[in-house]
Amino acid sequence: MAVTEHPLHSLSAYLPAGSFEPVVAYLHQYKVHLTVTKQRKSVLGDYRHAEWGGHHRISVNGNLNKYEFLITLLHELAHMLTYEVYRNKVDAHGKEWKSSYSKLLIGFVQLKVFTPEIEKALQKSIANPAATANGETELLLVLRKYNEAIKEDHTTVSQLQEGCLFQTENGKIFRRGPVRRKRIDCEEISTKLHYIFSPITVVKVLPDGFLQNK
Repeated sequence: MAVTEHPLHSLSAYLPAGSFEPVVAYLHQYKVHLTVTKQRKSVLGDYRHAEWGGHHRISVNGNLNKYEFLITLLHELAHMLTYEVYRNKVDAHGKEWKSSYSKLLIGFVQLKVFTPEIEKALQKSIANPAATANGETELLLVLRKYNEAIKEDHTTVSQLQEGCLFQTENGKIFRRGPVRRKRIDCEEISTKLHYIFSPITVVKVLPDGFLQNK
């Protein structure tokens, strides 16, 4: 996978106004190498701790909007701060990490780098951070509003009415089903198998009568 080590001056293009200097302060203080990567489907960011006096390494997907990029970076910085104190003696997303992440979020909320809508959505994360981005569905739905415009015939699975047909990027066709906890149960038309979708998955909306025209 192609990655780019970004000079710090170019990092500002990925961050909301007012957040560049405090972010750089953390990177300098803790000797963090930040890598901006191409889109990864399984993760938004990653942390690797320093070894033998080296540098901590954090990677963040470069396709994220500025607010999601910053929040993902703070998630990974919390891992770094936790490692600095506890090394590998605590759970990756245990109470120690949650405490570090909450403090980081509070600090940047106080800097007013987020919109009021995002600040409100962050309150749940501050109170009880989730281990993964997929666990922050409500927050992600708010953050994705700040993405570049979605194609006219595309939307998120959560915006579809139950029973509507949609197509994923690999060409498979599904029927939107009911919500199961925080995910959405959908049936693949060709196999009748059921798959669980994240509410924020962007899909192509298929018109009524699509199957009759096949």
